[in-house]
Amino acid sequence: MSTVPLPVPSRTPLTIPTHISHSTTALRLPVRIHGKPRPVATAIIYCEGNFGAIDGKTANGLIRHSEKYEILSVIDSEQAGLDSGTVLDDEPNEIPICRDLADSLARTDTVPDYFIFGMAPSSGMLSRHQRGIILEAMSHGMNIVNGLHEFLNDDLVFAAACVADNVQIQDVRKPRDKKDLHMFSGRINEVTCPRIAVLGTDCAIGKRTTATILTRALNEYGINAVMVGTGQTGLMQGARYGIALDAVPSQFCAGELEATIVEAFENENPDVIVIEGQGALSHPAFSSSAFILRGACPNGVVLQHAPGRNHRCDFETMKMPTPAAEINLLETFADTRVIGLTLNHENMTDAEVSVAITLYEREFGIPATDALARSSDRLVEMIMLAFPALKEKLIARAQ
Repeated sequence: MSTVPLPVPSRTPLTIPTHISHSTTALRLPVRIHGKPRPVATAIIYCEGNFGAIDGKTANGLIRHSEKYEILSVIDSEQAGLDSGTVLDDEPNEIPICRDLADSLARTDTVPDYFIFGMAPSSGMLSRHQRGIILEAMSHGMNIVNGLHEFLNDDLVFAAACVADNVQIQDVRKPRDKKDLHMFSGRINEVTCPRIAVLGTDCAIGKRTTATILTRALNEYGINAVMVGTGQTGLMQGARYGIALDAVPSQFCAGELEATIVEAFENENPDVIVIEGQGALSHPAFSSSAFILRGACPNGVVLQHAPGRNHRCDFETMKMPTPAAEINLLETFADTRVIGLTLNHENMTDAEVSVAITLYEREFGIPATDALARSSDRLVEMIMLAFPALKEKLIARAQ
């Protein structure tokens, strides 16, 4: 665990409503609209050798939260027979991990609607074996959801298979034609509600999960919050607004994100907009955080950090930055402020998480929590403290 300086005076806690029970478990299906279940498509997730690991973050995210798909099973022969919820969060969800595609199909009465490639390797490309698995799924009549940088619709083999098997491929990361992309215009200043970006000290650290839980918690408290996704997994999960930012030409990144946020603001009239982060501003391998800070111009940042992570994901020679260093960089790079710290508890005991939360709160004088392992009340408090007008709006609505 990273060291922290001597304590500084702690802030005065905010009293928030306690009449709503908040679960720290995953968001489960079915999603409800106007009190009625919304029909969702069924899906199998392929995550061979990576479920619960960093490169399996797409599968991990879909198991924890999906508005678009009812997940029937996960394919990972190394963990076959286990419950996917138990593997991820020590809470069973009755979604089994299967040995292979045949095993998954044997557990269903009908062929699932979709086969989702649930891994996000750093190369963003398929291996020859993985290509074969996807073609096999298509031969059974399953549509494909592909979140990689390799666009399968542009591949003649897969295009032919779509025709032969009467199925479709969704290349989630594929951006619009350049003629339809937006340049930054400054219209972000027309968005008058708080814009909160969930950024991090590394990639694959839990930014999307924290953003999803934060958005849900705010809505449960009566604050109209809308999440804007910036990666392929968020779009697969069902984010109503978003783009796969790392697939957009750099000249248009800030403008595309700005346009998406403006659209969400105009359509939803939200009290808060939560923007999913990507990578880390300090990480030399990624530039998405810079575009998010430019395009969203966030009024506040929630910073996600993994105290038990010794080095950058996929970069063993790069030490993890301290939260203090990342906060200084963020607040120097952009006209914003870090309003809270959220922790990824990998490689940590529950007691170590509690100690880290206490020390970081004392160090920075801002709320800290673990979005997955602690009550989401603290996330709501984090936002209320930073934006007191939201508390006033909530009280006014209750009267």
